[in-house]
Amino acid sequence: MLNLYYLWCFIMLMFSMIFLLISISFSLLDLSVMFEWVMMDLNSINFTYVIFLDWISSGFCFVVLFISSMVILYSSSYMGDYNYSSIRFLFLVLMFVLSMFLMILSPNMVSILLGWDGLGLISYCLVIYYMSLKSYLAGMITCLVNRLGDIGLLISISWMFSYGSWNFMFYLIQFQSDLFYLLMISSFTKSAQIPFSMWLPAAMAAPTPVSALVHSSTLVTAGVYLLMRFFNSHYFINDFLIYISIMTVIMSSVCANYEFDLKKIIALSTLSQLGLMMSSLFMGMVDMTFFHLLSHAMFKSLLFLCSGVIIHLMSGCQDIRFMGSICYSMPLTSCCLNISNLSLCGFPFLSGFYSKDLIIDSSSFTGSNLIMMVLFYLSLGLTSIYSIRLFYYSLLSNFKFFSYLNLSEDIDMMKYSLVTLSLFSLKFGCMYMWILNLDMKFLLLPFYLKVLTFMMLMLGVYVGYEFSHLNLNYINMNSLYLLNGSMWFMYSFSSLLFKSNYYLGNKMIYYSYWGEFYGGMGVSYYLQKLSNLIQIYSMNSLKIFFVSMLIWVLLLI
Repeated sequence: MLNLYYLWCFIMLMFSMIFLLISISFSLLDLSVMFEWVMMDLNSINFTYVIFLDWISSGFCFVVLFISSMVILYSSSYMGDYNYSSIRFLFLVLMFVLSMFLMILSPNMVSILLGWDGLGLISYCLVIYYMSLKSYLAGMITCLVNRLGDIGLLISISWMFSYGSWNFMFYLIQFQSDLFYLLMISSFTKSAQIPFSMWLPAAMAAPTPVSALVHSSTLVTAGVYLLMRFFNSHYFINDFLIYISIMTVIMSSVCANYEFDLKKIIALSTLSQLGLMMSSLFMGMVDMTFFHLLSHAMFKSLLFLCSGVIIHLMSGCQDIRFMGSICYSMPLTSCCLNISNLSLCGFPFLSGFYSKDLIIDSSSFTGSNLIMMVLFYLSLGLTSIYSIRLFYYSLLSNFKFFSYLNLSEDIDMMKYSLVTLSLFSLKFGCMYMWILNLDMKFLLLPFYLKVLTFMMLMLGVYVGYEFSHLNLNYINMNSLYLLNGSMWFMYSFSSLLFKSNYYLGNKMIYYSYWGEFYGGMGVSYYLQKLSNLIQIYSMNSLKIFFVSMLIWVLLLI
């Protein structure tokens, strides 16, 4: 029987190579092609479907198709052999990639909404794939937050009626600022910027191949890609938006340092990289944002696939405290994990270094103030801290899982995807830089500023190593774990508001989320007090009613 996984892997790989050739030739010849298909023509009304191909859209299609082919090859072992509904999974992934294509290739707002909505709905189906209560709640958060972005797009579509067409690329100069800000907020929901960050770690309830596809090159980068297409320097270069995206980087990096779930750490690292892309976009560096988007997709998908192998061979255990010394039993996976981890940190001459270093160096020329510079470089160090902490816990520390467990790297087809993505994580950055001549810019920086990036990286490596040895079990650290484990209490706006009591010895610590004071809980508390007051008031004698009525009449007069 012909395996559908292998068939679709081959088809996607072929198409990805075609798109790569198109992208390179279009960038060399400075070409862009537009196809217009008239679906219905009735009197003066015509419905057309437009496909716009240039080096950006075809380059992004190459990355999406390439990573999808590797994920499908990986899933043939991960989902295909061990799951009763593997064909359903395959077609869900294919529908997901198709939705992404609808969004990438069209300059028309309506077809962008089709792809945007498709991404949201199919990601819900993929997150609830394992059909447990946890995955159902995670799917609800994912779907509802993404619906907020859909609402913004729907409003902008109806707003664009007044411009005469939905093909936004012809009207970028005429748009009002409010329309741009609406699109930015819509993109923030998909790209999980503050205050919409809570769905990204929750979506880790999905199968690992889905996480690799969704959180590297498709769903989360859809918002960044849309903003790149809508880029108008007059509205986008904005200090407030840069602060939001840098705070997203710092929040996710700090939370990753207090997290013990392997997949959640990688999800939070995705969030920090999205913050970096957004901040570079709001500084006006569109080409560099796109470059980092592509290189990040390569090493992040590899990181997820490696974590999938580790979880798979450790009987579904995701807690990094139970791992350790797996480099002896899984040498290939550990090697690939190290490559992707170092690439994520921006280690010199790996794929992530070229894009990250270029963004950091170029940010010195954007006229940003001292606070922004400090936060930008601080985020670099924080990335290294959680990466080295993850590396130490999973690879270097003593093995802490079941003593009778015999791990062996029997991963069949998975190893081919790991090795292929490792090669791209090593070489993609420099190759892409040479092809597009992104190194033609001459950046003249003082020595201390040039070395500062490397110094922050090394400092982060050292602090991360020390952090993994730190014993944080004493009493006043529990509140710190609670704060960072719940993404600075951001969950309280998306899930049930609850109070939590913690007994430490004879001392009870009482935590309330700030959503309780300023959200629904606070309002319901005062409404209850008011209704009690009215009830007591109505149970009194008639004299009070008459007197109060007289007072109201006097006030009205």
